[in-house]
Amino acid sequence: MKKLILVTAVALSVMSCGNNKKENTKENSSISIDGSSTVYPVTEAIAEEFRAEDPDVNVTIGVSGTGGGFKKFGRGETDISNASRPIKEDEMNDARQNNIDFVELEVAYDGLAVVINPENDWVDCMTVEELKMLWSPEAQGKVTRWNQIRPEWPNEEIHLFGPGVASGTFDYFTEAIVGESGSSRGDYTASEDDNVLVQGVAGDKYGLGFFGLAYFEENQDKLDIVAVDGGEGCVEPTMETVSSGTYAPLSRPLYVYVNSSSVQNNPKVIDFINFYLNEAPTLLKDVGYVPLTSEEYKEQKEKFQAFVEKHQK
Repeated sequence: MKKLILVTAVALSVMSCGNNKKENTKENSSISIDGSSTVYPVTEAIAEEFRAEDPDVNVTIGVSGTGGGFKKFGRGETDISNASRPIKEDEMNDARQNNIDFVELEVAYDGLAVVINPENDWVDCMTVEELKMLWSPEAQGKVTRWNQIRPEWPNEEIHLFGPGVASGTFDYFTEAIVGESGSSRGDYTASEDDNVLVQGVAGDKYGLGFFGLAYFEENQDKLDIVAVDGGEGCVEPTMETVSSGTYAPLSRPLYVYVNSSSVQNNPKVIDFINFYLNEAPTLLKDVGYVPLTSEEYKEQKEKFQAFVEKHQK
């Protein structure tokens, strides 16, 4: 009887070890990503190709905005954070307090699109000063009608749509247009979901909004784009004008941030980032973004390799 019990205990122990091993393998086959809605289409396109090559890896991608993504990243809840702006000092401090080191990698360029409803037949170009007049904090409750921007424009109420305050796109736009990151009027329809903004402007003749260029290109049958005059004449955002920098000041790099503990504990994260940097030049144009140059991608690969070596010693 004792022999039977011993054999059963050993068998259960082996089964238990086998189950634990399976669970650990499953855990290490998961990659958790969150952050910018602007970077989401890039990362999702890469992830789709990666899943096709390695179907056992579960890549999940959330969209809580750049700021929301950095909060999760700083708590160690995600392996990778999508970001449409560089990490802020307080976000760095949050990560350091949790013993999280990270690497910042540029993955693409993007332009911010200022968009209007197709029925709007009076706007084709706006200067940076006009956009500032419209979006600055001082405009709240005061600049509310189109003819306040230019007298020849209609005496109709402007309805504004834009990203929420947790969005890196919001931070970038306010810095580039208003002159201070996060400085904006508050009386506009805000959403972290760019599709909500698209629907808002598409359904409102007197609407105006802004978001990443890729979302305009996906929805150009519902929207019109506004050229921006940054001092050198009116320029529309395109792959060419964003890449050349002539679409100023609303062109910017996009980033992913990688958690050091993920690099140490999950080889699939390393595989995914290497795959990302290799495949991005091919896939980016399909989702409406501008690739870095070959030399720039080479620099990012070398930067990531150095980070991996540092944390695998």
